[in-house]
Order: sequence, then C-alpha cells, then structure tokens
Amino acid sequence: MTENVVVLGSGYAGAGAIKSIEDKLGDQVDLTWISDVDHHLVLHEAHRVVRNPAVKEKIAIPVEEIKAPSTRFIQAEVTGIDTEDREVELDDGTTVTYDYCVVAIGSQTAYFGIEGLEEHAYTLKSLDHALDIHDAVKEAARDASRSDRAQIVVGGAGLSGIQTAGEIAEFRDKHRAPIDIHLVEGLESVFPPGEPELQEKLDEMLRERDINIMTGEFIGKVDDETVYIGDDTELDYDVLIWTGGITGQKVAESLDLDQDERNHRLTATSTFQTSDDRVFAVGDSALVDQLSGEPAPPTAQAAWQAAEVIGENIKRAMNGQPLKQWEHVDKGTLISVGDEAVAYDVRPVNGFSLPVKLFDGLPAETLKKGVASRWVKRVAGPSRAAKAWPDM
Repeated sequence: MTENVVVLGSGYAGAGAIKSIEDKLGDQVDLTWISDVDHHLVLHEAHRVVRNPAVKEKIAIPVEEIKAPSTRFIQAEVTGIDTEDREVELDDGTTVTYDYCVVAIGSQTAYFGIEGLEEHAYTLKSLDHALDIHDAVKEAARDASRSDRAQIVVGGAGLSGIQTAGEIAEFRDKHRAPIDIHLVEGLESVFPPGEPELQEKLDEMLRERDINIMTGEFIGKVDDETVYIGDDTELDYDVLIWTGGITGQKVAESLDLDQDERNHRLTATSTFQTSDDRVFAVGDSALVDQLSGEPAPPTAQAAWQAAEVIGENIKRAMNGQPLKQWEHVDKGTLISVGDEAVAYDVRPVNGFSLPVKLFDGLPAETLKKGVASRWVKRVAGPSRAAKAWPDM
C-alpha cells in the first residue's frame, strides 16, 4: 500500500524536504504539501525587498514551480497534529491523514518579554513583512525634512538586522531621503556570533554607510514614539524594526511532541525523528541533536543541508532500515551590507576553507549571489535561478 507523507511548511526546510522526498521516493508515496502561503520565500534575501519591492518577483517562488505535478498542495494554516490518529488539523476544520509527517513550519519572532515591542515593531519573517517595512520607510521619508529627519531604528545586529539596515541605507542614498538609521544591539559587538575580525569588518562597513551603531545595552521598553535603551537612553523613532531572535510557532505549543519549554521548538534526534517516530522535524521549528551537544543552528544553510537528508530517512523508515545520522557542516558566513558583501571562513567544498579567511568586494558579492542562486536552482530550476541572479 502506498504511504501518505505530509510536509508542513514552505520555507527552506519545507521546500527542500519536498524536493528531497520527490527525488528519493517519487511515485512510491502520496505526497501532500501544506503551507499557509502559496510560495517559497528565499528569506535570507527578503531584505532586498525593503529597498525595492520589485525584487519580490525574484525571491517569492510559487509552489507550482517547485513541486512535481503528482504532489498535492493545500494552502491552509496548521492548527494541530493528532499523533494517535495520524492526522494534521487545518484551520478550515478539515484533516489530512499521514503515515509520516515532516514538520518544517519555521519559527516566529521572539520578543523576550520586552514591553511594547510586539505592538510597535515591524518584523522580517515573510514577504508581506518586507513590503510593509518598505512602505513604512518610504512614508517616513516622505513626511520628513532636512531639519526634521525620519528616525529608523533596527533592533538586533545579527544577520537580518545588519542586512536590513544596509538596504535602508541604500534606499536613503538612492532617493536622497532625509533618514537617520540606528542599529541597536544589546551585546558588545555587531554580529554577536561572529569572530572579532568579522565583527570589526561589519562595523566598518555599516559606519561607512552612515549607520549609527549602538551596542552594549539592551532595549528595555518601547512605546509608540520611543525606544528605551539601558537605564537612561531614549531614542525616538518613526519606524522600528525588530530582528532580535526567534522562537517556535504558536501551534507547536499544543503539539503532543517533546519540545523546549521556553521556545517550543520541537526536539529531534540527529535523524530528525521527534518523540513520535512517525513525525520528523527540520529547520527552525526543530532543535536537532548534534555531536557537539548543541543543536544545529537555525540558519538557511543548516535547513538546506538537513532537507537533503530527510527524503533518505523517510525512505529508510518506510523500509524498516536504520536512519541516517545528520551533522551540520558550517560552510562559512556571507553577509550583504547594501550592494556590498563580506565573506568569512567560507568552505564551499568538503569543508575545506578558501586560502583567504575574510574578504569583501566583487568576490564576496559574486559568491553570495552564487549561493542564493544555487538554492533557487535546486528548488525551481536553472531558468528561475538565472532570473534571480541580478537581485541576489
């Protein structure tokens, strides 16, 4: 009898899982893909839309361009998973049965209990979010003047915060808009997980773009006009964007699966199996065990790598074979700051580093374009990748 496999989510892990399962199992399974949106978003390039909304046509890939004709797609929000009856519950009241389920529903923004932050801040977790930020920045610039400049505050100087601030700076310079940009980070340096050499380079690139960097004190409270930082710093704003962290999707709290008590990300072994051996979890929605003792990082490259293995493990589970253990391999860091990029400790082939550890300029920009385009090619083919290349 043909097994029913259901994949939840259309992010990197979800779209990648669909391709992986199609590649490994083809017509051996009835495959159903469920997502609350009808596209896959190349999220690590979503900041480009903040400057130029037309980029959305390049980075939002319709599911019909990704899946095989035999794969059924349902646009709906997942409201629960009944692990006893093996059913996925949807917001329209219907259910979808499964023999194996892959949870790849991603994450949502974490606000860490900061008063007023969720009510007043924009986030960057979807295409609509990016378009909303563009509109807000554009409106703030239109209402500002040289003597009364628009104040744009970006909270969190990780990958998303740095790239967002860089795009706003490009928008400001292109349109000669009266905008001041402030990048606020509670820890001591921008890009806190990075090595000092990379942090210094990013700090330099941001300051060259006239971005005010404020590090070393956390945002404590937000109201509709002011961000309160540390004990005595008040920063008035017109647009506030928060990129400071992730937590599990709300629906995960109700799932009868082992999960982290604080962030509700599902715990999974290095085979992606959860506490229910018929439910697998990948991507940001999961805390996947690693030999290091720390879970795999919630990054695009980790989701890409995991997705390559999930199809094989579904196949092995169906055949009663031992599952493959997955270990994330860090292939380095690529970050854009506006039109420029910086690369650090890049290991493109079999974990071997390039001769130069840190570089920027055209080589870094080309490498970053290449990585993004390679992913687009993987999920949607070479033609779509070629069209996306100029805006990556």
